[in-house]
Amino acid sequence: MTEKKFHKAKEEKEVLEEPKETEIAAEKEEYEILKKELEILKRELEAKKTEAADYLDTLQRLKAEFENYKKRILREQTQFLELASQDLIIKLLSVLDNFELAIYAAEETKDYEKMGKGIEMVYGEFRDVLRKEGLKVVEAEGKEFDPEVHEAVMQ
Repeated sequence: MTEKKFHKAKEEKEVLEEPKETEIAAEKEEYEILKKELEILKRELEAKKTEAADYLDTLQRLKAEFENYKKRILREQTQFLELASQDLIIKLLSVLDNFELAIYAAEETKDYEKMGKGIEMVYGEFRDVLRKEGLKVVEAEGKEFDPEVHEAVMQ
């Protein structure tokens, strides 16, 4: 009987040892698969980091370009307004010169009828300059207040 028990114990040991060797082999295989997957994931991560860095660089460049664009537009608008104002001032200088001539003539001649006609002429010239610049007379007396057209004035 002891011999039977010995053989039985030996068989059980062999049965127990076999799965261990297959388990170790399976674990080694799984380890190698996981190792390969880890390497793939590391490469993908590096690729995504590079892609993110490229996007960040592009975004920073676009931001700088947009800031430069805003500055250029502001500068151009300022220049445009200065030029527009300059044209209006040049046109109004002519009116101012004529007013000065009218005042000088009035002081010299004391002819109020001619002075009135001269002032009317200068006033007409002044209105023409403003009309050419887009200013329009708005009839407001007796009409309902329209904030799109009229401007409120304290009385």
